[in-house]
Amino acid sequence: MTRPSQPVALVTGTAQGIGRAIADQLEADGLVVLRTDRDEMDVTDAESVRAYVAGAPPIDVLVNSAGGVLGQVHQPLEDVTDEQWQAIIDVNLTGTFHCVRAVVGGMKQRGWGRIVTISSGAGRSVSLTGIQAYASAKAAQINFTRQMAHELGPYGITVNAIAPGFVLSNPTTVAQWESYGPQGQQKLVEGIALRRLGEASDIANGVAFFVSERASWITGQTLSIDGGSALF
Repeated sequence: MTRPSQPVALVTGTAQGIGRAIADQLEADGLVVLRTDRDEMDVTDAESVRAYVAGAPPIDVLVNSAGGVLGQVHQPLEDVTDEQWQAIIDVNLTGTFHCVRAVVGGMKQRGWGRIVTISSGAGRSVSLTGIQAYASAKAAQINFTRQMAHELGPYGITVNAIAPGFVLSNPTTVAQWESYGPQGQQKLVEGIALRRLGEASDIANGVAFFVSERASWITGQTLSIDGGSALF
């Protein structure tokens, strides 16, 4: 159960924002990083994930960052279509399952692995956007993390999650922020103990910790990186 000298990390959702920042940080820490987005690997397609992993070097570290709301906005539950619900479940929850399933065989053989999933504060509380499927999928990611930590721990694999607070990391979150207007923005910031929004690098720092040997006896945990908004 020894950490490889230069671990290979697969990071999903690296086209922008948090995923890109995570990939950059892990590279700075000396890992070999495989960056993927939907053009390289569609996490909602089991065969796409299987084929990518089969053609890649052995994966030591997996970071599930792909996900999001897919441009959806809140609407009353009775107006949510089956397709809208399933699309968010697929990219956030099922995509995480596909990726973890694809890499764990090799991790077990080598007796070492690190899996980190980017969930959301919405998975521990409620979604600020009010998107029901998103809150549900993010909560499910957290429980999937616990279950996988229990199952994979005997093989030297740690499995953890991060629940980010509000981070201006992509066009969707920028549009959400702007939609609040000055009063709504002030209220949001005042609900954060540190009185600032998060940055993608804040989340990347948490991933770097979970991947490091400093976290070698931490598994099954969900770390809120939210500036203290979960305190309120």
